[in-house]
Amino acid sequence: METTDNVRGRVTAAVNSTLDRDTREIVAGILFALPYLALWTVFLLYPLLKGLYMSLFNWNYLFPSESEFIGLGNYARLLQDDAFWNALSNTTEFVVLTVPLILLFSMIIALGLNKQLKGSRLLRFVYFSPYVLTVSVVGIIWMQMFSQTGALSHYLGGWLLEGSPLNSKLLAMPSLVIATVWWQTGFYFAILLAARQSVPERLYEAAKLDGAGPFQMFKDITLPHMRNAILFVLVASTVFQFQVFGQPFVMTDGGPVGSTETLVLYLYRLGFETRQLGFGAAVGYTLLVILIGVSVLNYYVVGGNDE
Repeated sequence: METTDNVRGRVTAAVNSTLDRDTREIVAGILFALPYLALWTVFLLYPLLKGLYMSLFNWNYLFPSESEFIGLGNYARLLQDDAFWNALSNTTEFVVLTVPLILLFSMIIALGLNKQLKGSRLLRFVYFSPYVLTVSVVGIIWMQMFSQTGALSHYLGGWLLEGSPLNSKLLAMPSLVIATVWWQTGFYFAILLAARQSVPERLYEAAKLDGAGPFQMFKDITLPHMRNAILFVLVASTVFQFQVFGQPFVMTDGGPVGSTETLVLYLYRLGFETRQLGFGAAVGYTLLVILIGVSVLNYYVVGGNDE
């Protein structure tokens, strides 16, 4: 019979072998992750921390070592800056107008094209295709559409306005919203369509046997099964729209009279036109806090009932 020392030795050897194998797996995983971690550190983490550091200074972009430390001075100045509040107000208006429309149209198109009808594949391509365009191309297309000689201005100009709606303080923001909804709905429609197609059809068949109508099936089957996708669309589109820059930059340059000046456009002017890099960094971090708060709020309002 084996002695107690022999048994103990075998157990110890097995444990050490397992630990060695686990250690090798951990080391291999770290080595595989190192390239990504290096890129993440250089291009994301370092700029993130450097921006926070700069926001605490009256930053001298020519001689950074001579920058004046002012602590939270840039954030205090930001609270009293009318241009910042105007940009925040315009950005919020843009988000409030754009996000519900994107969600609504994406859902309608996804539900409509879920059925295997003749030509549905072509329609899916047509609805998604605007999203592959860059923001500059989208801006130029809609500038032409809204121009004084464009199609929309031609039909609306006679009874609604003179000239382009992009030159109207009242209509410039809705014009940006129209262009953005046209551009981005296709992406979110594809996500919602995939979510709708993952719902088991047997649930609808059982509901029909129980006498449920279309609205009841939508409320009790479709929405609950698509809630995660809807939450993603809501959060992602909100975050994306809060960072709107290209559309106002290309189409209106923040005008007329600052009515389409958004937070990121304002931040761009601070950084690249007036060279107020420290103050611009403070604006950027304020936007980051807003985005985190809005995302958390959306999660708890829409997805808070998930277990």
